[in-house]
Amino acid sequence: MNIDRAVFAFAGTVVLGSLALSQLHSPYWLYLTAFAGLNMFQAAFTGFCPAAMAFKKIGFTPGNAFK
Repeated sequence: MNIDRAVFAFAGTVVLGSLALSQLHSPYWLYLTAFAGLNMFQAAFTGFCPAAMAFKKIGFTPGNAFK
């Protein structure tokens, strides 16, 4: 798995998890969904993604989007 796929999998897990938690516990969990969405939006334009940097340090191979 490369960094790009790991970032997408992580973002999807965060979004789905926060949606589930907002239904089970508190609607304030939707702020985590908004944060994930804003982070993906800015990463599309700037190429800066903290999750990609973390996955690179772990040892994932670079993909096309995050090198």
